Amino acid sequence: MVPQRAPRRDANELSTIVAPKLPIDLDLTLAPLAHGAHDPTMRRDAGAWWRATRTPLGPTTVRYEPMASGGVRVRAWGDGAEWAIAHAPDLVGANDSLEGFAPTGKLAELHRRFAGLRVVRSRAVFEAAVAGVVGQLVTFIEAFHSFASMLRAWGEAAPGPIDLTLPLSPSALARRASWELREHGVERKRAATLVALARRAPRLEEAIDMPMDRAHARLLAMPGIGPWTTAKIAAVALGDADAVPVGDFHLKHAVAYAFTGRARGDDEEMLELLAPYAGHRGRVVRLIELAGIHAPRFGPRRALRKMRSR
Repeated sequence: MVPQRAPRRDANELSTIVAPKLPIDLDLTLAPLAHGAHDPTMRRDAGAWWRATRTPLGPTTVRYEPMASGGVRVRAWGDGAEWAIAHAPDLVGANDSLEGFAPTGKLAELHRRFAGLRVVRSRAVFEAAVAGVVGQLVTFIEAFHSFASMLRAWGEAAPGPIDLTLPLSPSALARRASWELREHGVERKRAATLVALARRAPRLEEAIDMPMDRAHARLLAMPGIGPWTTAKIAAVALGDADAVPVGDFHLKHAVAYAFTGRARGDDEEMLELLAPYAGHRGRVVRLIELAGIHAPRFGPRRALRKMRSR
């Protein structure tokens, strides 16, 4: 899919309208790109989303605004504006496909309830990798704090009419010592991984043009990157609707509870339960998360109505 109309220039601004085939709820779709409510790279304002990012052509700030027609108005500023406009359909999930996804039972109800959920493809692999590594083996709150703290210390102002900070560049991270990262809540192992990835950023970015299996293999070959982090990266940077973060502490229990009513599960069982939705397993996980389904801490008092697996 391509933008509906050609971009126009107006005071260093580019704009276009993306006309999707499937409905898009920007709040549901873009939320995985944000790192907490105080992420300095993103902001939600009056129903629209602002995002600062780095592109192969340079930095940019982009605004995504839902339209009554169902389209998305996109405006971009900075050296990377042309690139951001060209890839706007990917970013808002307009190229997402539901082919082969045929949920039933409770899952079908969730699919109807969150009909505007699309899978994004930001094409920003290094940016997603940084967020993924920062989130390894810590709580969301700790990860969000570290992410924002590093940006406050080393970030650069984004172009455009709104006060946002650009994600850290590979060069900004490659020169950091472990003790500098530790000051922002990132211990030595994650710090070493971040520095190593920054030095290999071009190899990371090559994954965007690879078939999905090869892209996953490329990510897994990077130091400090395992299945959990690979899935986190693929889900937002590569548009992988099948990405499942194996090894997540809570997810295996939530999936088991959603499908069986049991309060505890393991990764093997989770993958078995998700197997009928191959190609869309990550989409199923996202629907479960959006529905707020999570396993009781001490076991279920009452089993949920079971979701049929086929």
